[in-house]
Amino acid sequence: MKRKATLIRILGYLLRCKGQLFLILGLSLLGNLLSLAGPEISGTAINFISDGAASGQMNMPLISRYCVFLFFLYASSSILSYVVNVSMISLSRKVTYNLRKEMFNRLVTLPVSFFDQNTTGDILSRISYDIDTVNASLANDVVQVLTSSVTIFGSLVMMLSICPVLVLVFAVTIPLALVLATYLTRMVQPMFRARSRAAGELNGFVEEMISGQKTLRVYTQEERVIDEMNVQNKKLVDAYYKTDYYASIMGPSTNAINNLALALISIFGAILYLRGQIDIGGISAFVLYSRKFTGPIRELAEIYGELQSSLAAAERVFRVLDEEPEPADLPGAENLQNVEGQVELSHVNFGYTKDRVILKDFSMKAEKGNLIAIAGPTGAGKTTFINLLMRFYDIQNGKILVDEKDASMITRKSLRLTYSMVLQDTWLFYGTIYENIGYGRPDATREEVIAAAKAAHIHHYIESLPQGYDTLLIDDGANISKGQKQLLTIARALLMKTPMLILDEATSNVDTRTEHQIQAAMRNLMQDKTCFVVAHRLSTIRNADCILVIRDGNVVERGTHEELLALKGFYYEMHQAQYR
Repeated sequence: MKRKATLIRILGYLLRCKGQLFLILGLSLLGNLLSLAGPEISGTAINFISDGAASGQMNMPLISRYCVFLFFLYASSSILSYVVNVSMISLSRKVTYNLRKEMFNRLVTLPVSFFDQNTTGDILSRISYDIDTVNASLANDVVQVLTSSVTIFGSLVMMLSICPVLVLVFAVTIPLALVLATYLTRMVQPMFRARSRAAGELNGFVEEMISGQKTLRVYTQEERVIDEMNVQNKKLVDAYYKTDYYASIMGPSTNAINNLALALISIFGAILYLRGQIDIGGISAFVLYSRKFTGPIRELAEIYGELQSSLAAAERVFRVLDEEPEPADLPGAENLQNVEGQVELSHVNFGYTKDRVILKDFSMKAEKGNLIAIAGPTGAGKTTFINLLMRFYDIQNGKILVDEKDASMITRKSLRLTYSMVLQDTWLFYGTIYENIGYGRPDATREEVIAAAKAAHIHHYIESLPQGYDTLLIDDGANISKGQKQLLTIARALLMKTPMLILDEATSNVDTRTEHQIQAAMRNLMQDKTCFVVAHRLSTIRNADCILVIRDGNVVERGTHEELLALKGFYYEMHQAQYR
């Protein structure tokens, strides 16, 4: 994304608050005009004093009035500058609020593939660090750019009115500054992009290490992780240093050029004074205006790095905003109603990338109330099968039918509402146990929540807690065991009144006795419901109506537990391996 396009998009967010923006521009213009009047009045006062000194007659009351008037001008300009800064902070707050809101809204509409391809830390970096960087730039740099632009233009006009010949000095110095700025711009832009990318990578690494603290300590990998952190940290520090080093060259270099301009003005101004082409008050005013003219150029050079950093951060934010959301439902797609629970996959082919097919010519059929189990080695395509059922991904070929209706012609929302899902990786949010169980059904009564907890064999544990169902869970349920977290997510799924249920290694974190109790409870609760179970432990799927054995994306065997054992094929080998 080009920087110009990024800048235009940021300005578009500013224009959403047109009234406040135009007020800021108006106040900034008025404040700068008052400030620009100062050197002219100062030059007039100097000429008046010079003439008075030459004649021996000083009009002190008039001189006092000049001083009071100058004080009023500069005080008024300072007050307006303060109001402009405060107003710009308020405006930038609105812009960053809208940016963060739109970014989060976009994130919840993105397909699962986006989160598979981007680390959590990098996403968090974009929604926090990058947007905060844009906010800081809007609050400070934009006001400076506006003020400096008005000052530069106004000062140039006033200098032309005083002595056009002296302005020719800038015909030499300004091109030098522009050439330098262009050169440094091309050099530094890629550095800011690399710096933002390094910050995202570091955040991703830190997030992974913090979430995996227990595993890290179990394998005593502290020293290795520290070394990796040092590498990531040094990479980011080096990126910051290199970027700031080259960006900081702009300010001193521009300042040197400005000092050259001042020296030339002083020399040629003195020559013009001796020739009688300019008076001493004119020289004084011209020098003051030249400082006002070159000063903002120096300031713009100094904030150049911040602007580049902000634009690099904005690019990362806009890349997320420009991500394609999950494809819209096809025209004519209908909502599923009165679902029976019949599911069929017919000759399905699917791969996450075009060059690698995961499921090949996959076919199966589940009748209402069936318990379908999916077994196979790691990487065979079991979880992929679940992703396709939920339409987290769309198939390349074949058909998926629900109650004999093409899933592609069913709205995603209504399709997903027909399933309850329990994953191997539990997810609990900051809130009470009651709120976590009732997450999918906010309208559920307390009696229904308790009934689901009893069915999941977690009720007695909850009751043993001091606050019972009002116990607060923190940090993804870090204050309870992993097995208890699993039972809570099972209770959450059981509470949902859906005709179909998906269990992806759902009982992997509970003991065998509790597992058998849950299986029995589920069978009673899932009467006339279709259930899909992904399991590595074959003991959990003995009672399945049909077991699909997947290997390398193909269904190599299917049948009941006893039928598959009798075949003495791949399922038999897996079964024997688990009991050796």
